[in-house]
Amino acid sequence: MQLIETDISWILLTGDLAYKFKKAMRRDVLDYSSLAARRLACEEELRLNRRLAPELYLGVANIRGIRTRPSIDGDGPVLEVAVRMRRFAQSALWQARLDAGQLGAAEAKDLAVLLANFHAGALRSGRSSPWGGSTLVAARTMADLAGVEALLGDRRQHVLLLQVASWLTAQHQRLARVFARRKAEGWVRECHGDLHCGNILTLDGRVRVFDGIEFNAGLRWIDVAQDLAFIWMDLQCQGQGALAARLLNDYLERSGDYDSLAVLPYYRVQRALVRCKVALLRAASGKPGRIAALARASRYLAFAHACTAPGRPSLIITHGFSGSGKSWLCDALVEPLEAVRLRSDVERKRLHAKETVAAIPSLPGAGMYDRASNAATYRRLAQLARVGLAAGLAVLVDAAFLERERRLAFRRLARRGQAAFLLLQVGAPLDLLRARLVARARSGGDPSDADHAVLAYQMAYADAQGVRGDEAADTVAVVNDAGFGSEAVAALALRLRERLQRRAAVLLKEQGSLLFPGGTVAVTQEMPDK
Repeated sequence: MQLIETDISWILLTGDLAYKFKKAMRRDVLDYSSLAARRLACEEELRLNRRLAPELYLGVANIRGIRTRPSIDGDGPVLEVAVRMRRFAQSALWQARLDAGQLGAAEAKDLAVLLANFHAGALRSGRSSPWGGSTLVAARTMADLAGVEALLGDRRQHVLLLQVASWLTAQHQRLARVFARRKAEGWVRECHGDLHCGNILTLDGRVRVFDGIEFNAGLRWIDVAQDLAFIWMDLQCQGQGALAARLLNDYLERSGDYDSLAVLPYYRVQRALVRCKVALLRAASGKPGRIAALARASRYLAFAHACTAPGRPSLIITHGFSGSGKSWLCDALVEPLEAVRLRSDVERKRLHAKETVAAIPSLPGAGMYDRASNAATYRRLAQLARVGLAAGLAVLVDAAFLERERRLAFRRLARRGQAAFLLLQVGAPLDLLRARLVARARSGGDPSDADHAVLAYQMAYADAQGVRGDEAADTVAVVNDAGFGSEAVAALALRLRERLQRRAAVLLKEQGSLLFPGGTVAVTQEMPDK
């Protein structure tokens, strides 16, 4: 047998099972002071966590008998209750895997799918409920700030916290209407509430999330963006920006909730404060590990402060025919550039209310590909790009951009958003373009509908002159005739970053300032397609 203590629980490990006991305690956010309250908490924990990890949560166990000889589900009066769980190795936890250098992009992808599906099916808060509104968001943030302030001992850290508090206050004022609108649109749902690396594991090759918040409804009935921001923050704070980008990108592409980018920077800072407070409470508990807990608290506070610095948004758009490998290359660049990719094939189908992004045949120049639909798709991409740039992010727009006016429109969009801009031109021989389209059609499952007819149509209406001289300064051209290995992708990413840094330096000199993360641009705002 083994006994593990957390701040609010005791966990008894025996054989293949684990029994989680609630401590008889009361705090400002929870009440486990009575046996009845602990039973209710166990039942809620079972209900909530079976949504994400049903194979881990087996039931509620009654501890019966007398205190000197208790037994699990035996005879006699009930002395205590516990959640019966499947035991797993601590090495399966994402925190352990991260510390060991074992956490990979495939797991981030799997978590993105898991969370997007979970949030899509989660119960939604009614408009009249108190949860998730702008006032409650502010109150929760102020409580977290007060909790951290009461436990900080270092004067320099108090200065950092004061600056973080000032930023959060200003951002909340800017975002108040966005918080209210997102609640009205149904984005406040019954979420997990505590989504950090210590509550995620990879078990039997599958990503699972456990230990969601059962003890306080207000901490789990939140905007799905706040739920996502927790793990996004935790990965970034621990130096895993590439994995954080993969998670965010794949979640957004699946959910379509790009509007969440407006509030994610705010929630990222707020969630860092939560982890800081938890670490400070651990340090103040008198239990072993005080020095490590203080180090964690300092790291989260420093990260929160760093996130309030001016952002350096960037916008890269692609240029090339179907089959050139634009989409594959953009996907490969998401992690090294820590970018969000906007894919025209996916957003086109989303605009047409398709339930999936699987290939749905449509004739070139007709249906989803007529002139009006093309214009609507590029407007949508522009709207989403504006939200991403306002959040201080790197944005990759994966589309053909065969018409000069569309490219210039996005260059103007970048300039208005104070973002560095590049055009990534991807080319390949015609025979190879055709061969790739055939291979893609045979493999199935790709959002693109492009075939030989589409390719011929693109070549017919594309600007005859291609990228002109006045666009050359913004253009990085690559020939994708043999594919890109990991080293080639890394080299291209470095090349792009260096060009973006030079462009950002020019912008800073010209404009004298950069955007702060946490913009308020909504996806619903209109943008011209030229």
